[in-house]
Amino acid sequence: MNLTMIPAGEPVFVDANVFVYDFGPDPVYGPSCNALLKRFEKKDLRGFTSSLVLHDVAHRAMTVEACQCLGWPYAGIGRRLRNNPAEIQKLTRFRQMLDEILAVGVEVIQVTSNHILLAADLSRKHGLLSGDALVVAMMQSNRLVNLASGDNDFDRVPGIVRYDLL
Repeated sequence: MNLTMIPAGEPVFVDANVFVYDFGPDPVYGPSCNALLKRFEKKDLRGFTSSLVLHDVAHRAMTVEACQCLGWPYAGIGRRLRNNPAEIQKLTRFRQMLDEILAVGVEVIQVTSNHILLAADLSRKHGLLSGDALVVAMMQSNRLVNLASGDNDFDRVPGIVRYDLL
């Protein structure tokens, strides 16, 4: 199933890759991700994400913007930015993207220590990396079953309905 198949009115947890591909904009995945965000804005769907996903998106968007604006390769971008703080101060699009995410009405759920503990258990149970397990923990804690994500690792978790990007 893909993003266009999410029934109207449904609550959907949004994984980081949706925001990143929209921000890119990625020529393959960007249009479908953008269409999903517009559905949130029109209140056709209810969007949710976590504060940690939003942070991950900000970091990734900052590094993508730096590569695009400064012409740097992606390999070693974190170290390069740490060594050039004046270049970080020139970046603005990643911050604007955060405002745009909030403007479309995606609700940001705060991560708690209980979510992190549950995520650790879910990592072991389903063989998930900690970030993906935290997404599942946030979804379970908020009784969400629909997930917008290009990451098929979530398919190992019973009870989650993942909508792929294409």
